[in-house]
Amino acid sequence: MQRRDFSRSLMTAGALASASALTPAWAQRIGFKEGTDYQRLAKPASVAAAAGQIEVVEFFAYSCIHCYRFEPLLEGWIAKLAGDVKVRRNPVAFSPAFQPMQRLYFALESMDLVDKLHAKVFHAFHEENQKLVTPEAITAWVEKQGVDREQFLSFFNGTAIKMSAAATQLQDAYQVEGTPALGVAGRFYVGGQGPKTLVIADSLIAQVRKG
Repeated sequence: MQRRDFSRSLMTAGALASASALTPAWAQRIGFKEGTDYQRLAKPASVAAAAGQIEVVEFFAYSCIHCYRFEPLLEGWIAKLAGDVKVRRNPVAFSPAFQPMQRLYFALESMDLVDKLHAKVFHAFHEENQKLVTPEAITAWVEKQGVDREQFLSFFNGTAIKMSAAATQLQDAYQVEGTPALGVAGRFYVGGQGPKTLVIADSLIAQVRKG
């Protein structure tokens, strides 16, 4: 999903052979170009990772079909990352209509339910045509997943609102124009390019390690 209409489309997995081919060593040999394949931030964005760790931020929206398709690739990539790389998800809000979905993610995160329900939200949205874009629809769906309604609402209407505000600030700091996208170490922005996005991220992570 793009904030505005871009001519660049997502590259398919076949264009880069397969996700298993996305190795850091290969990424370093390709030589991606600043300004074309990725952007360097004029002003560094904040990072939550501890000193000595490299933070990668995934910018996504549950309503984004490209994010849904990107998720399995990202999960496979995360499973192979070195210990010094930390990934966190950041739901975007390009307009107020996105805010309930932002709050849904952060409520799940606060309740330690991301592993259980994150993928299910995507599936419900894109395979079951459930438009989880209002507080009422979201709450009803979450309750059907066996989650305590009142406990969920306490997070959804509480800490999730503050976390959503911070998420939008980070989105703006990285100047996110579409999803999925990645931010690397508070210094680089990689727009969604399918599997290539992860190869570029590997290259930037290697660059950050060099100092």
